[in-house]
Amino acid sequence: MKPVVNIKTPFLTVDGIINIQDDKGNFTGVVLIERKYPPIGLALPGGFVDYGETVEEAVIREMKEETGLDVIILRQFHVYSDPARDPRQHTVSVVFECVARGTPQGQDDAKKAIVVPYKEIPFEKLVFDHKKILIDYLHNKNAIFK
Repeated sequence: MKPVVNIKTPFLTVDGIINIQDDKGNFTGVVLIERKYPPIGLALPGGFVDYGETVEEAVIREMKEETGLDVIILRQFHVYSDPARDPRQHTVSVVFECVARGTPQGQDDAKKAIVVPYKEIPFEKLVFDHKKILIDYLHNKNAIFK
């Protein structure tokens, strides 16, 4: 059998819904980053999966790189694959629900990282399909913050 060459496939990415927990165990909000590079706006932290890396390893790495936080993965939330979800190219994102304590610091591709209370998420400023992801999450009966 002849090897297939020049196969065009979507890029694999991960995004993290990081729920911040205070010292008393209360959830105070979700982490958003202000992007350094286009598309400019607010986003969930995330990025590309490296070759040889699992999606779980990738989300832990990306969360640390962009926010400085050590996250605990609670579960895989959903996969988003709309070819138009990223204006740069076709990406498929595996989204994870995570929890962390501490104050996020914008690093790497993140100009800034902030904790936003769940009821104050500025949906109009979100890029990619992150508005849809967060709306889906906030309406999910199994979301950790509920």
